[in-house]
Amino acid sequence: MKMFCFQCQEAAKNVGCTEIGVCGKEPEVANLQDLLIYTIKGLSYVCSKGNYLDDEVMDYIPKALFVTITNVNFDKNDVLNYIKKGIELRERIIEKTKLNRDELPDCATFKEEEISEKANPEVVGVLSEKNEDIRALKELSTYGLKGIGAYLSHAMRLGYNNEEIHKFIVDAFTKIVESEDADELFNLALEVGKYAVETLALLDKANTETYGHPEITEVNIGVRDRPGILITGHDLKDLEQLLEQSKDSGVDIYTHCEMLPAHYYPFFKKYEHFVGNYGNAWWKQREEFEKFNGPIIFTTNCLVPPKDSYKDRVYVTNEVGYPGVKRIPEKNGVKDFSEVIEHAKKCPPPTPLENGKIVGGFAHNQVLALADKIVEAVKSGKIKKFVVLAGCDGRHKTREYYTEFAKALPKDTVILTCGCAKYRFIKLDLGDIDGIPRVLDAGQCNDSYSLAVIALKLKEVFNLEDINELPIAYNISWYEQKAVAVLLALLYLGVKNIVLGPTLPAFLSENVKKILVEKFGISTISTVEEDIKRLVG
Repeated sequence: MKMFCFQCQEAAKNVGCTEIGVCGKEPEVANLQDLLIYTIKGLSYVCSKGNYLDDEVMDYIPKALFVTITNVNFDKNDVLNYIKKGIELRERIIEKTKLNRDELPDCATFKEEEISEKANPEVVGVLSEKNEDIRALKELSTYGLKGIGAYLSHAMRLGYNNEEIHKFIVDAFTKIVESEDADELFNLALEVGKYAVETLALLDKANTETYGHPEITEVNIGVRDRPGILITGHDLKDLEQLLEQSKDSGVDIYTHCEMLPAHYYPFFKKYEHFVGNYGNAWWKQREEFEKFNGPIIFTTNCLVPPKDSYKDRVYVTNEVGYPGVKRIPEKNGVKDFSEVIEHAKKCPPPTPLENGKIVGGFAHNQVLALADKIVEAVKSGKIKKFVVLAGCDGRHKTREYYTEFAKALPKDTVILTCGCAKYRFIKLDLGDIDGIPRVLDAGQCNDSYSLAVIALKLKEVFNLEDINELPIAYNISWYEQKAVAVLLALLYLGVKNIVLGPTLPAFLSENVKKILVEKFGISTISTVEEDIKRLVG
């Protein structure tokens, strides 16, 4: 076994990748990422036991967690540098807090010269925990914490932070290191859900206070006749700086995949060269990026190993990494996009993929502004059900199910969506109900928070005791660890009977699956016909 990774939905045979990651991750990188998580555990342990946190640690841990998320960083040197930095921080804190090294676990004491020995799937990876139920519970929390780290790093980029979340992260990893008690670890997973809600709320506040509340917007999906730059990922700060630096350059800016909802924010509408969205979900990038012709900027996941035909046009920033591609420099919080802009000027305009528009911007503030209209449509029977059809997209053929499911829903059903899962159906003409579109796109995957706010508000409006009494069904597709954080957030909020697909996570043992089924009614997809019947009736 060269590696072992089962953190994403596409884990080989729904068991785990052992030769190379389905995502393209090499075994050496996979093993170093395991060691980076081990390093974070050790750093968290000394922070928790020493009751110590400082700005450097709070800056490091979320970013280091983000590096290990699927399709973010494929560069072994990047990961190695994060490990060395974690060891350096850990050693400084041990000295400062005067912790007794003899009482610390191995993750808090291993040395830099042991890196090659430790980077082994059975030494520090998930398989080092031999009890599969304890392993499943620890990984469930670990992946939720990775998602929290990613969302927290975005909020921090915009100057928003919450020290309580950082304190929880280090305490949670300490519990993961110490505990072998299934009940305690199950409760920890739900607590991860609580802090996932707080982190999503913090990021929502950061985005909306910085860029305004999303509003109903038509986004062009065609192209213009000028050179373009394509920006993908989730980081709105990077987009802001790119737009500002390129506004008089003669270059147009297009969004891709999870950056599409940036068009919904009022702040970005002042840029005339911010012209539309190019392409579809992340997994199609190897065919679509060739046709874009200009440079492509990755601000976060999801990066698919680029083809040689366009690799020289790929730029990365933040936690993203891939060997042999250019990194956009940053100094004092400012990115310098001048090289990318000059590169774009030498490229032909994008080759058209399609024409038309996407309508979105239905985050919580916009939907609540339509609350009276929505409530009236529900009371009159014109809207019988809302279906949350949200989450991540992926390349498995089984995901065609989500397109067919959306098409088969009764005409009195409204889809609430966010994340790249929407690319399975957002370009379909599904009509409207009394002027309310049948597909309401809240935005990026972190805007799952908006869907939760909408549900809680409707619960209040209809004077219901339980969120599960609402006419809302949940059919959620997942791919990576941010989706795990969102799932735990929904469970913490009390949402039951979630359908999760296209498969249940490989990292869940049979016993842990059974607990989730018994306590929360979690199930996975079957056929479109059967799922329409059980979710909508």
